[in-house]
Amino acid sequence: MTEWRLWYEAPADRWVEALPVGNGRLGGMVFGGVTQERIQLNEDTLWAGAPRDWNNPDARKTLLEVREALFTGDLVRANERTRGMQGPFTQPYLCLGDLMLTFEYLTPMDDLAPTDYERMLDLEKGVAAVRYTVAGVTYTREVLCSYPDQVIAVHLTCDRPGALSFAAAMSSPLRAETFAQVGVSEGSTGTLVLHGKAPKHVDPRGHEGDDPIRYDPPDGEGMNFEARLHVQAVGGQVTADGSEVRVGNTDEAFLVLAAATSFKGFQTSPGLEGQDPTDACTADLEAVQDKPYAALRQSHVVDHRALFDRVRIDLGETPAAALPTDQRLAHFNEGADPQLAALFFQYGRYLLITSSRPGTQPANLQGIWNDKVVPPWNSNYTLNINAEMNYWPAEVCNLSECHEPLMEMIAELAVNGRETAAVNYGCQGWVAHHNSDLWRQSAPVGNYGDGNPVWANWPMGGAWLAQHLWEHYLFTGDVDFLREQAYPLMRGAARFGLDWLTEDGQGHLVTAPSTSPENTFTTPGGERLAVSIASTMDMAILWDLFTNCIEASETLDCDAAFRAELAVARDRLLPYQVGRHGQLQEWFRDWDDPDDHHRHVSHLFGVYPGRQLTPESAPALLRAAQRSLELRGDGGTGWSMGWKINLWARFRDGDHAYKMLAAMLQPAGGTATDFHRGGTYPNLFDAHPPFQIDGNFGATAGIAEMLLQSHRTAPDGSRVLHLLPALPSAWPAGRVTGLRARDGFEVSITWETGRLVEAELVSDLGRPCRIQVGERIVMLETVAGVRYRVDGGLTLIEG
Repeated sequence: MTEWRLWYEAPADRWVEALPVGNGRLGGMVFGGVTQERIQLNEDTLWAGAPRDWNNPDARKTLLEVREALFTGDLVRANERTRGMQGPFTQPYLCLGDLMLTFEYLTPMDDLAPTDYERMLDLEKGVAAVRYTVAGVTYTREVLCSYPDQVIAVHLTCDRPGALSFAAAMSSPLRAETFAQVGVSEGSTGTLVLHGKAPKHVDPRGHEGDDPIRYDPPDGEGMNFEARLHVQAVGGQVTADGSEVRVGNTDEAFLVLAAATSFKGFQTSPGLEGQDPTDACTADLEAVQDKPYAALRQSHVVDHRALFDRVRIDLGETPAAALPTDQRLAHFNEGADPQLAALFFQYGRYLLITSSRPGTQPANLQGIWNDKVVPPWNSNYTLNINAEMNYWPAEVCNLSECHEPLMEMIAELAVNGRETAAVNYGCQGWVAHHNSDLWRQSAPVGNYGDGNPVWANWPMGGAWLAQHLWEHYLFTGDVDFLREQAYPLMRGAARFGLDWLTEDGQGHLVTAPSTSPENTFTTPGGERLAVSIASTMDMAILWDLFTNCIEASETLDCDAAFRAELAVARDRLLPYQVGRHGQLQEWFRDWDDPDDHHRHVSHLFGVYPGRQLTPESAPALLRAAQRSLELRGDGGTGWSMGWKINLWARFRDGDHAYKMLAAMLQPAGGTATDFHRGGTYPNLFDAHPPFQIDGNFGATAGIAEMLLQSHRTAPDGSRVLHLLPALPSAWPAGRVTGLRARDGFEVSITWETGRLVEAELVSDLGRPCRIQVGERIVMLETVAGVRYRVDGGLTLIEG
């Protein structure tokens, strides 16, 4: 039986070697030390800042100036004036602090090294564990983060009575104080409290001013937070010593940690009007005070496995599977270890379960795990690819509930985005840009002109996010969700898109100004610029949004006039263009550089995650898109490789998709920012570098896309379930169960020698589908709840 676990023979020296636990709201990074255990802590609402006015009334006038410059050919002036449309930077996600356990042994550690050391993370159970022997005594440690009970639990045991002694302390890089107290149960319990305040403002890395981290007084602005640790010993003695709780000569200890902030909503001041985090922490601890560790662990495991166990994958196993995870990673590209690819797939699912649950904030650039006050890229929501990529595996990998936090964020972002659309641009609907944060900033960043438009000015964030609303409906068939939540938000994003479009004087509708996220072009005059007209990505996203809205309004039988308006506008969008290198152009002019190996591949949105370009619907344009990806090359940062896995899967080239996966599964070197070599850290975190979680999620979605695709419909509207569309030769035999397909299908696939042996599917909605393997397609009428099986020849054998 395959063991879904990461394991190591030594403690973590670096943060990117520690093992993550989480419940969507709380996060912990477990280092597994012998003399000292560090559990680095996070809480998903602990951000700097507060609600504020980020809109820019001058942007509306500036927009007219930029458009005039663009349409008169003065691209240099347009690029410079676009800066005048910017707002402030977003605020960062913050580190809460550290729980440190310092151990004392019967024999001094200087005299005796530990033996039989093992550190592991059980993905199935959601439990991190450490086991080792010192002086003949075996010590075990488990750490979990419970969603049902909303606490982090630590359980410590030893196999010799009275041999466990340690001190517990907490600290924070933010302004905070810690105090300890002993309980009333004859010295068997103790409590450790960390209470602090977050900055009201933090400058982003690379844009620091004279006062980059600014705090208010305790009663002023800024998030208040608290972590409260309850310590219980079985036998032995618990004492308090200032800011530490000490446990002496016990057999077993059970630690429960609750954490909370003053966050009371994205429109409420956390410092002046927030909730009391002490009340929340106390309530969470009181709810579990009579619950033994075994019961808390059991409820956690049942809850976690209810999600994790939905999908199983077997790509084959070799002796390499018995090696520690870091050794497997180091040697992956030297020989066959297909189970590591399967483990990486399941690890992505684990990370989504542990960083995004109903009622929590969505997974940010680092999920919920961050050890810094000024993290890379603010550890915020980057909407020009990264936040969306985080949720690519949610539906297909049978974790639809984990998608919910993103839906809630979209709804909140739309509230602010309506004001930004009106104030900045004089448009209806709602808009979002390149970055957002806990406060749902909807305006462009850049500090009112300091930012380069290549990344600061991009008003397509809302339009892209709206795709997730439609995808959630497609996979679930939840018409109530579509009617009440998704369609109004999709409609608002499309309304902005219609107002944002402008005439190009040649019968087309275009976006202006327009950027292709984070990339630049060189004009014939030699200027290196970012701002132009109608980037291919803009046109692809708007086609996707308008098409989804049209189909949604047809499904709901509503909004016929708006549907017709969208259809007319969609037909007038500037069409795709093929350039002189045979590539799909990234820009409205043929400026593509064949030596451009930029990590973003934005102009290929229509291939993935879009659905506009397929071999059946647009074969010539799809070939041009593939040519673009060939020219862009196989290098790239980790998340870029994750996107390329999905693109090559859509091109139905499994071996090239696998090549990108193998490129990701190489050890990441150091923390230098080399955007053309991503890789993977020892704990299997994706390297941007440094760490970004989107690559993990992109790779998991990509592996699923290699095995099952459902983005196409036949001319009669029936869903096409394409089985093994991009199966690589590296996986000649295997089985996957529990994947989800659009229109409410659950699919399992078995293959040998590269060929389908059997497929099973269950229809939730009773809709017709077409099953495709290679070029062979068969029609299947389904009944809701009935299981269907077909053999390798697509002959129905059950159902």
